[in-house]
Amino acid sequence: MTRATPTPHTPLAERMRPSTLEGFVGQEHLTGPGRILDGLIRKGRVPSLILWGPPGCGKTTLATILAHSLQAEFIFFSAVLSGVADVRRIVAETEQRTDRDQRRTILFVDEIHRFNKSQQDGFLPHVESGLLTLIGATTENPSFHVIAPLLSRCQVLNLRPLSAKALETILRRALEDREQGLGGLDLEIDPAALDFLVRHGDGDCRRALNALETAAHLLDSHSRVLTLDTVREAAQQQGPRYDRQGEEHYNLISALHKSLRDSDPDGAAYWLRRMIKGGENPLFIARRLIRFASEDIGNADPRALMLAVSGRDAYQMLGSPEGELALLQVALYLATAPKSNAAYATEKAVDRDIVKTGTLPVPLHLRNAPTRLMKNLGYGRDYRYAHDSTDALVDQEHLPPELRGRRYYRPTDRGYENIIKERLDKWRQILARRKKT
Repeated sequence: MTRATPTPHTPLAERMRPSTLEGFVGQEHLTGPGRILDGLIRKGRVPSLILWGPPGCGKTTLATILAHSLQAEFIFFSAVLSGVADVRRIVAETEQRTDRDQRRTILFVDEIHRFNKSQQDGFLPHVESGLLTLIGATTENPSFHVIAPLLSRCQVLNLRPLSAKALETILRRALEDREQGLGGLDLEIDPAALDFLVRHGDGDCRRALNALETAAHLLDSHSRVLTLDTVREAAQQQGPRYDRQGEEHYNLISALHKSLRDSDPDGAAYWLRRMIKGGENPLFIARRLIRFASEDIGNADPRALMLAVSGRDAYQMLGSPEGELALLQVALYLATAPKSNAAYATEKAVDRDIVKTGTLPVPLHLRNAPTRLMKNLGYGRDYRYAHDSTDALVDQEHLPPELRGRRYYRPTDRGYENIIKERLDKWRQILARRKKT
């Protein structure tokens, strides 16, 4: 389907799309002089591309500009609204058009990540043959959402959220443009209102322009000044960009975990609140805090795990927003607690030996012997009861013979784990002296 031509009733964000690279604002790392898109347009050759970036950063606009610069047939295709049958129809029409006038066809697939594997497979032969130049747009990491054969035939361009400066330029242009923008209304905007719209846009020009257009509609017939109150009313309350199912979800939880591990309470507080404000399930965060308490603190501070579990329980009791403070308290405690990954390292080391050695039998002296047959077979023989010995210490092996002498748990000298380390060293010294006597 070819994208519809904007009309006066078309949303402002759609009307304000530039048609040339010179009019495009932002993404200078791709569009600036000597950069990839500037060079491709100058050479008149555009390969199949995947434009990956957040909403409102210019993916569709750039695809349109590329098609316009090449004087190519531009077909807009929505992965949400279209299917395989539409792909076949477009291929047939493109074959006829190519035979007739040799004009290139750019197929722009919006939200290409929504196509499943078989649907994406349908593009492969036509992209490979050069019949279609595919430009896919996605807000999701293409490594996870675009099939490898198609990905290998496309150049991936990473678009960034628009800067505050770029958003301000776009908003001012919309206020001044008399043909496609709001210039005919002769509006003025207070600096505080403009600053609010830039912050509200949060890197997304569509969000900023939608709020600007709504604010213009809210003005009465006698007013020509957009005030902070007007644009705030138009924008309403809106949280930061966040996708609980997408890559941003994993990026933010990774930032939280690493801030905690690096003992930075400020970073931990920021990323936790970013997730909460973005709509993340607080119980997911609670679960990650509990895991962190074992993985990165462990016995350096045994209270960390107890507090993390208590934080989850407090949230379940209080709910939002009251219970969110309990999670923040936990995060601050975990960030400032002594760190040790000794328990985590122990788990990995033990697992490696289990995989390597298989199901080794339990040594006979460690087995329980509730029946006479078991006793006759040697179960429990030569087991030494610790409480019968001085200091409740006995010198006997608790691992299979194949793993004799292994040291899995190596406590650090940080926090309470230093006490554990000193205790283990003392016990080993006592047992060593007994061997000599």
